[in-house]
Amino acid sequence: MKHLKRLFSMIITLMIIIPATAQTEKTIKRKVAIGRFSNETQYAKGVFYDKENDPMRKQALDILSTKLASSGKFILLEREDLDIIVSEAGDAMNKIGADYIILGSITEFGRKTEGQQKVFSSTKTQTVEAGVSIRLVETATGLIIYSDEAKGFAETTSKQTMGIGGSAGYDATLSDKAISAALSQLVENIINKCMDKPWRSYILSEEDGTYIISGGASQGLSQGDTFTVYRKGKTVTNPQTGLKVELPGTITGTIEVITSFGDTPETELSFCSYKGEELDTDNLTNYYILEDKI
Repeated sequence: MKHLKRLFSMIITLMIIIPATAQTEKTIKRKVAIGRFSNETQYAKGVFYDKENDPMRKQALDILSTKLASSGKFILLEREDLDIIVSEAGDAMNKIGADYIILGSITEFGRKTEGQQKVFSSTKTQTVEAGVSIRLVETATGLIIYSDEAKGFAETTSKQTMGIGGSAGYDATLSDKAISAALSQLVENIINKCMDKPWRSYILSEEDGTYIISGGASQGLSQGDTFTVYRKGKTVTNPQTGLKVELPGTITGTIEVITSFGDTPETELSFCSYKGEELDTDNLTNYYILEDKI
């Protein structure tokens, strides 16, 4: 009987502790830059087509931004000319100021209207199909870590009986719904890919033993947070692909946040103390900081 009471007490304790631990789990928001979607379809591309003001491109960008923002795990940085910036940045892609870059395109778009006419009734069904493609680029390496496509559908039906009922024209909201349905299939994978990798930052400067790193309160950094400092590994070239690959770094010590400041996510910095082997303060670009993933 005593053993049963002890077991019951342990179960109750675990039921209290586990939810409390889950609630206090810390999430550091990732900075994600989203470029304008390209429209690879021929839909509505007439003589006077204006690529810069294509409404479908804006629709896709707005929908994806809303879905990612609602997760509460990202700080979104819109970069309209991101494709140009990426091509110019090359190996220095981390200068864009984001952890990840999302590039997308609308690959398919079509709509059709079907109807049925009977003696006393008629129906009209409008259907829209949209296809989207997404590429997720890690700025630290310049590699595409996720790429996928998805299709979405949306439809609406109106019915008339004896001349009574809806007689709807083209429903413009269907394009939003179809694009949203396609993106919904990809968003969870985007979130998982970004959050599975540990948050990464860099030491920007050192003043009288205090180290300044990028990142601050808007990302979730707070006083007392600790991170592991690594010395960068050697960069080698893969002879098969020609790509440069950075070998794993070596741990030099830990850094602890003292305070943060900055007005925007782009300008936020944190002052930190450091414990570990001596760092080469003249070459701080040789180091990086990683969140410890449990």
